Amino acid sequence: MSQHAPVLTRRGVLRVAAAVTATGALAACGKTDDQATGGVVEVELWHGQVDTGKAAIDALINEFNRTHPGIRVNGGGGGVTADSMLQKVTAGLAAGSYPDIAYIFGSDLASLTRSPKIADLSGALHLDDYWPAARDSVTVKGKIRAAPALLDSLCLVYNKKLFAAAGLPAPKPGWTWDDFISTAKALTNPAKGVFGTGWPGVGDEDTVWRLWPMIWDLGGDVASSDGKKVAFDQVGAQALRTLERLRTDKSLYVDPKPGSEQLYQVFLGGRMGMVATGPWQLPDIADKGLEYGVVPLPSYSGKPVTISGPDTWTVFDNGKAKVKAATEFVNWLIQPQQDIKWDVEGGSLPLSKATAATPAWTKHATETNGLKVFVDALDSARVRPTITGYPKISQFLGEAIVSVLLGKKSPDDAIKQAVDQANAVLAVPN
Repeated sequence: MSQHAPVLTRRGVLRVAAAVTATGALAACGKTDDQATGGVVEVELWHGQVDTGKAAIDALINEFNRTHPGIRVNGGGGGVTADSMLQKVTAGLAAGSYPDIAYIFGSDLASLTRSPKIADLSGALHLDDYWPAARDSVTVKGKIRAAPALLDSLCLVYNKKLFAAAGLPAPKPGWTWDDFISTAKALTNPAKGVFGTGWPGVGDEDTVWRLWPMIWDLGGDVASSDGKKVAFDQVGAQALRTLERLRTDKSLYVDPKPGSEQLYQVFLGGRMGMVATGPWQLPDIADKGLEYGVVPLPSYSGKPVTISGPDTWTVFDNGKAKVKAATEFVNWLIQPQQDIKWDVEGGSLPLSKATAATPAWTKHATETNGLKVFVDALDSARVRPTITGYPKISQFLGEAIVSVLLGKKSPDDAIKQAVDQANAVLAVPN
């Protein structure tokens, strides 16, 4: 929660909420352009990108159109940002007017695939060389239902100056959550308004996705293998007790507003020692001139584990010619030659190991302090399951996390309520 890196929305530089103006968007519905008869197949793309992300995707669209004369991709964007894409697309599906391709957050894909208008790309995309997180994020019930669009991972960024001021050694890979708690306490300085670390406190997905690596590390999961009940009932309270210890130590800044902007501003202002974040935050940190380091997340087991919040290019069925053309475009887009441009200019991590091995990525990673740590973390990164019940599970767990962060409930009581609520949802077939 990608969800991420540099200019989409929802995640700092990667995800900047801003208005996108649709320029010359063509209606996708009702068209039956047929490439076989010599016509050009028009493909409408709603991408939701802004600023440098928009510039990057626009350049790639222009390159594709130049080299594929039988297809014309129109990237007007649908007049919507990535954050509100699901709402826009859902309304379009209901009205019978939807794009050929849309930028869909990975956590929304499963719910969207309940519509018969979402194309099945199984057999059309070959993702063997792609990071497991990228593959898993587009696979629903064993079928590939989209192309991976953006890849990220969650690691820990720390302020070297605050560590030095507190006389603390830099954190190292393999550190534990107990190490993290004691370090956060030592970094905290109420007289100077300095917090050890922070956590979003509104109960949204940004609040929740940071807890999943802790639950996975403890042997739990989001849901059982049959999807009929949650699988964090035995370990969820232990993960929440870690947050409770940070709260009672008064070393935790709880951001009361959506978007985590205040949390990151505290860190960027030099008043927070450590923050769990993704590669999308590195440009802002570098721009502020902060001396920083990046390490993997702490763990309970000593084994590395993190989360990735990938996003997708989802193809919609507006007829065979359009599906074929749209699939050709997204397949072209995720190849290393194009992926590297999107990664460097648009802010993603490499979608595949082939892209990560290119000289261009190696140069970019060398020039960006800490970026390699985020890429290395992809080896242990997992994704939230592509199940339709996930949004409700997230809602209930988010409420439980906030209740602990605010000291309103004990970890055991908070988890019990979330488990009972989520199990009631999963018990209903969908």
